[in-house]
Amino acid sequence: MEEEQKEESVRHFLDLVKKLRRGKLKIYIGMSAGVGKTYRMLQESHALLRNGVDICIGYVETHKRAETEALVAGLPVIPRRKIFYRGKEIEEMDLKGIMNRHPEIVIVDELAHTNAEGSKNTKRWQDVFDLLEAGISVISAVNIQHLESINEEIEQITGIAVTERIPDKILEIADEIVNIDLTADELVTRLKEGKIYDQSKIERALGNFFQSDKILQLRELALKEVVHQVERKIQTEIPKSIKLRPERFLACISSNAETAGIVIRKTARLASYYRSPWIVLYVQSDSESMERIKLDKQRYLINHFKLATELGAEVIKIKSNAITKTIIDIANEKEITTICIGKPHLNIFQVILRTAVFNGLLKNLAMKDIDLVILS
Repeated sequence: MEEEQKEESVRHFLDLVKKLRRGKLKIYIGMSAGVGKTYRMLQESHALLRNGVDICIGYVETHKRAETEALVAGLPVIPRRKIFYRGKEIEEMDLKGIMNRHPEIVIVDELAHTNAEGSKNTKRWQDVFDLLEAGISVISAVNIQHLESINEEIEQITGIAVTERIPDKILEIADEIVNIDLTADELVTRLKEGKIYDQSKIERALGNFFQSDKILQLRELALKEVVHQVERKIQTEIPKSIKLRPERFLACISSNAETAGIVIRKTARLASYYRSPWIVLYVQSDSESMERIKLDKQRYLINHFKLATELGAEVIKIKSNAITKTIIDIANEKEITTICIGKPHLNIFQVILRTAVFNGLLKNLAMKDIDLVILS
């Protein structure tokens, strides 16, 4: 028993040492391609190199932009790894090569990139995690549309389904986030001057993604994200002696495929803003038992549990016909401040008058210091 305690003490100390050695993460974020994220990263790299910092390029995507390519010159580059995939030779960032070289700082562009089959990790953001754990600091870049929790909102704005996404926790662990901001007019001017895409793609881009109303909405999302990151930093630096009401969110989902994903993503967003823990609760009544609901709904449920876990939630699954009581009990047990539910399919007044679950929930919450948010 004494030996086990000693081993546990050693492991705890090693964990502390590893945390201290962990690399720092800086992320340049922008509203779209062409705002100048990679350009700014390379400018910073030159400044760091002049100050004697051991910095290397692990992966940079210049998109053949002359201004950006000119800045690569003079910076140490770790050669990319060549992979044969489906009969073609492609290049990927050499994670092992960076680890072996072990620079003080490494530049890793295209944070949301999906690695080719055969790579150690599926996603580049996972590579960044490995680099940080190895004590290597990383400067990276990403567009706002790749953020998982606002994926559906982005699709509504742009009409494009973004498949390469990063979990919000990447931004949460970042030590510094810098927004590269341009006005819509400045961005369109850069596009027309051929500084973003070559001439053959400009007209199509102007007719699709690069429209003023879309750019403005994406710009707002990017600015909001950086503001919330600053707010998080302020919250973490407030002295512990000042007692604040800690926010805790509970997302209640059912097997309804349409609303469950919305509730999970929007609750993740709220929790991210407040830098607070959150829970996804699924109460399985007899009517939703695996013997009664269709296979496609079961698959959606499993995918939603997986999504919630990836976004940082604790997932709780309970079998009960007393749905209201179960929600309230979990809310009390976990000290929840806000319960999030999906927008009912019925008229809200019909729900309040006729639906026992909502009626009971509203009555119970009226007596407690818990907010109820209905997400559309």
